[in-house]
Amino acid sequence: MNKLSAGVAVAALSVLCLLAGCAGGAGAGASAGAGRNTAGTAAGAAGGNAGSTRASAPVSDYKPVEPIVTGAARTRAKSHTDLGLAYLEAGNVAVALEEGRQALRDDANYGLAYNLMGLAHMYLGEKPQARENFERALRLSSNDPDINNNYGWFLCQNGESARAMQLFAEAIKNPLYNTPTRPYTNAGLCAMQDNDLQTAETNFLRAVNADPGNLQAIFNLAALFYRKGNLYEARKYLSDFHAQRDSVAESLWLAVRIEHKLGDKVAEAGFAGQLRRRFAGTPEHQLLMQGKYD
Repeated sequence: MNKLSAGVAVAALSVLCLLAGCAGGAGAGASAGAGRNTAGTAAGAAGGNAGSTRASAPVSDYKPVEPIVTGAARTRAKSHTDLGLAYLEAGNVAVALEEGRQALRDDANYGLAYNLMGLAHMYLGEKPQARENFERALRLSSNDPDINNNYGWFLCQNGESARAMQLFAEAIKNPLYNTPTRPYTNAGLCAMQDNDLQTAETNFLRAVNADPGNLQAIFNLAALFYRKGNLYEARKYLSDFHAQRDSVAESLWLAVRIEHKLGDKVAEAGFAGQLRRRFAGTPEHQLLMQGKYD
């Protein structure tokens, strides 16, 4: 199996993006989300990475339960944190970091401000600082699902999948979390990195059940079923993916290989033609030209 096909559910994430995983929100991309922010564009994350270490972070719908009276300092800290997450989503990391620092000057015990700092440092590839801030965020707000999801994704990207899966589970079980599809997707991507295909399948299916429009999970199900040899299921999920967004090089290459194995020469030629016309020079196009289907 060539490198792309072996890791299609991982490498393909660098281009496919979903709002839950990276800024722009188009397809199957990066991480499903590091919660309440978006730190990257189509650089990928869970997966993706699983994608690049510079991506991940969706904007979350979850609103933490806080005391009715938080005080002026907490109010200011929250405002700076929310503003910082918006800047981070826009890719302005320097301003996001400064908003996070200001939030912590206002309230040094505001867990979500440390979450912001962790995400920003993760985006910059500054792993020790990211870990320190995520740990502080978790100590202060251990039940916050975004913090659990974000830190879980960081750990998954750094070879600590066992603890990452525990944090994803913590995020999922929070009854106030409106977007469990994100930690489900990240758990699936993390399992894919460990070549645990059954756990990955279970989590991707749960992600799609929670949100039928989760294109990241849908694409990865297609790739996973292809790897398992369940070609008709792979075709089904990839068709669903293409029905909801424009095809990209990775999805066309996967389609070519599915149809090649199914023996449908007409469908294979159609997808191959699109790949040649629209994505000439890409790694997927080069593999097609070399006939390296597996």
